[in-house]
Amino acid sequence: MTQPGSAYRIDGPSDAAHTLVLAHGAGGPMDSPFMNRVASGVAALGARVVRFEFPYMARRRASGGRGAPDRPSVLEARWKEVVAELGGGPRLFVGGKSMGGRIASMVADEVSARGLVCLGYPFHPPGAPAKLRTAHLEGLETPTLILQGTRDAFGSREEIAAYRLSPAIRVHYLEGGDHSFKPPARSGRTEAQNVAEAIAAIGDFLRAH
Repeated sequence: MTQPGSAYRIDGPSDAAHTLVLAHGAGGPMDSPFMNRVASGVAALGARVVRFEFPYMARRRASGGRGAPDRPSVLEARWKEVVAELGGGPRLFVGGKSMGGRIASMVADEVSARGLVCLGYPFHPPGAPAKLRTAHLEGLETPTLILQGTRDAFGSREEIAAYRLSPAIRVHYLEGGDHSFKPPARSGRTEAQNVAEAIAAIGDFLRAH
């Protein structure tokens, strides 16, 4: 749990065999309901889950105001700082929700991360499928798991099938899920089912690497 004055939120045993470091998405903090569910679920499998916030989100928390995300260079620099503070990439799995996972994917090879977990990768902005964010994914060497809803507006299953992605990347699709894995009521599935499936897939991925 968060300690007073700590930059991190930590779930799971301190002596866990696997540590997964997660960054938040563009709009929600490290303790958003989605991040809480995933972190507690993965920790319940025996892993250590560490969450942190980018500078702009920390400023939002301190001031109670709003503010645009930091420049990509600042986001990448913060990721590298966190990896160094937590003992180095070879000891860590990195990843995050949407933007947090995207930035992790941009530094994963450089920091020699043990693995990468993306919770809804933003392959393109909603409604702008031509503005792809996939160039660096073509040559990614870090073992990667992308959890993606089949109807994610940032990249659907049909769209992703046409992308050139590194063989190090495996995409696990969550049926009917949107960018936060929530399916429509008519689908017969629930958000809880999709989140539970994602957590189980993450557990399998950590154990495999």
